Amino acid sequence: MRYLSTRGHADRKRFCEILLEGLAPDGGLYLPEHYPQLDAAALQRLREAYNGGQAGGYAALAFEILSLYVDDIPADDLRAICRRTYTEAVFGTPQIVPLKTLEADFHLEALSNGPTLAFKDMAMQLLGQLFEYELGRRGEQLNILGATSGDTGSAAEYAMRGKKGVRVFMLSPHGRMSPFQQAQMFSLLDENIHNIAVEGVFDDCQDIVKNVSNDLDFKRRWRIGTVNSINWARLLAQVVYYFAGYFQATGSNAEQVSFTVPSGNFGNVCAGHVARMMGLPVRHLVVATNENDVLDEFFRTGVYRVRGSADTHETSSPSMDISKASNFERFVFDLLGRDGERTRSLFGAALQKEGRFSLADDPLFPQAASRYGFLSGRSTHVNRLETIRDVAARHGVVIDTHTADGVKVAREHREAGVPMVVLETALPIKFAETIVEALGQQPERPAGFEGIEDLPRRVQVMSADTARVQAYIEQHCSA
Repeated sequence: MRYLSTRGHADRKRFCEILLEGLAPDGGLYLPEHYPQLDAAALQRLREAYNGGQAGGYAALAFEILSLYVDDIPADDLRAICRRTYTEAVFGTPQIVPLKTLEADFHLEALSNGPTLAFKDMAMQLLGQLFEYELGRRGEQLNILGATSGDTGSAAEYAMRGKKGVRVFMLSPHGRMSPFQQAQMFSLLDENIHNIAVEGVFDDCQDIVKNVSNDLDFKRRWRIGTVNSINWARLLAQVVYYFAGYFQATGSNAEQVSFTVPSGNFGNVCAGHVARMMGLPVRHLVVATNENDVLDEFFRTGVYRVRGSADTHETSSPSMDISKASNFERFVFDLLGRDGERTRSLFGAALQKEGRFSLADDPLFPQAASRYGFLSGRSTHVNRLETIRDVAARHGVVIDTHTADGVKVAREHREAGVPMVVLETALPIKFAETIVEALGQQPERPAGFEGIEDLPRRVQVMSADTARVQAYIEQHCSA
């Protein structure tokens, strides 16, 4: 399996090369040259792999899917990595991602049982194992530069803390994460963990990561890698739970399922796109946004219009307060028939000059829904409160704010006879203030997180300046 850039760079690379690299040299994102196709027999084999084990079923499924894309890690080593990653001890349940049925054909897929109580653990725990394995094999070190709107940061830091050969430099928008999210990250005092609070919004953090990744001399000199979903390995890890959700929601592979995904950066739902392209019987992929609705606007109108910092709303589902969806480029590349030159033009010149592009009049645009199954919807703070109250009253389940956005939009797109699976994104404790507003009581706090907000913290606040971030990295890599 070889990987190519969405912007047409001539290089073709193998998995372990792009694992440590992040963006392609031309600023594009890596995708496989083709999506492996699963026939009926292969899909049944995956169903049996997942259902055939207790605690080991998810690890077996992960190995089967990853092995379709990873041919430069020996099979026994890859299998062992999956087994070390997806354990009941780490994720608290044998199924790893169990379905919670709210009513007939309407489910939540529990993705928040990992160490940081958010779906990002599903991929980050695997990346931690993959990084340590590959760096050990090469005898090298890696400096990870990431951006987070709330959950990626803590998931990455918990996965990488204490890992040999790895430092983490994590950028977050100063003052824009929930108190719990900030405490999770800033209370980590490990020497290889560095938190940088950027005076701006998430998109400013993300722009700095891309600027550093596009500075090829700096990137090579200081061995810069990424854990954001621009890293293909992270997105690939997320593909697995679409299969697991499908197998739990159906009795046979003749059935279709729809998934609703709370989305800001398009990474989570892009993994669903990959699963669907492989042949998983997904009817619709429903993108649920909050008030920062750049993705919903595109799927409704064909216009992709990014917002500036001043126009990015600060909401009660803060991990989706994003107006530049990095992974969206991967889907547009596929939508345009994998035309790298046109993708480069849209995401390079058009966005840089005009802050937008339009496919509204392009005959390919209707295929976003008809061929690729995408639908979308939008949720507001009032909707979140109403949905949290309704789900608690009717089903006795407390959901977080992002999952509430997903449930609200999923209800608008239900179809008779087609199971709808909403991807849960985090546990409610991470957004306690809004839960109290909705229900008048504190959400349950999992064991081990008592008093986390009162722990000592280590964080560096700085302006949204790429050069300052680079200087900070140099200083702490040279020390």
